[in-house]
Amino acid sequence: MRLDRWLWHARFFKSRSLATRFIEKSRCRIDGRVVDKPHATVAPGMVLTFALGPRVRVVRIVALGERRGPAPEARALYDEIDGD
Repeated sequence: MRLDRWLWHARFFKSRSLATRFIEKSRCRIDGRVVDKPHATVAPGMVLTFALGPRVRVVRIVALGERRGPAPEARALYDEIDGD
């Protein structure tokens, strides 16, 4: 699945276009590797690191999700790893 689409499904961003712009302008890491392409592929087991607001989010992808569902469904797509 595309990184921008997954971030939108997991409800880190209100729209996919916001997720796309964030990835292009910010430093996101997938398994420690810097990415700036929204079409970067993600899969379960990968670790994403990105700064969102005042904190650094570190999450392990658990599932990809088929749709952008309610918040409880979105939280089931990832496990939070210590950030900050």
